[in-house]
Amino acid sequence: MDRYTKPAVLLHWLIALLIVSAFGLGLTMVNIPGLTPTKLKYFSWHKWIGVTVLALACLRLLWRLTNKAPAYPAHMSQWQQTLAHWMHASLYVLMFAVPLSGYFYSLSAGVPVVYLGIVPLPVLMAPSPELKPLLKDVHYVLNMAMLAAFCLHVLAALKHQFIDRDNLFRRMLP
Repeated sequence: MDRYTKPAVLLHWLIALLIVSAFGLGLTMVNIPGLTPTKLKYFSWHKWIGVTVLALACLRLLWRLTNKAPAYPAHMSQWQQTLAHWMHASLYVLMFAVPLSGYFYSLSAGVPVVYLGIVPLPVLMAPSPELKPLLKDVHYVLNMAMLAAFCLHVLAALKHQFIDRDNLFRRMLP
């Protein structure tokens, strides 16, 4: 059985864990009323996770461009292969788009992003009260798209494991 490389597996699961964490933290922080120290701490953690996802997504994309993915099983139909290809491409796009939209939303609100409280990220735009609501909506919609894509990806993996029993899921296991 063809497997993904160890770096690909590590990046896959690490990014997945961070995305789930950022999503859960995002849902939690926006439901805290007012402006509390806890809410501010959660916002910082959420941003740090987003920056980490973006950096790891860059590494993952570089790895993927220089290392061929294992072939799909011979029994997998062409439409399933095409769908899997587009789902993976969508997940890659979203791994970049979600953190970038959050970054620009933060900048539009006049709040710079300082990674781990140490490394200030470049301020690429001035505060923009006009763009802030739009970027907030873009970040939300992209997150919902990521959630949908993530759920479909997991369901497909479970289908291959428990219905097709083709061991496709095992290619990405550590």
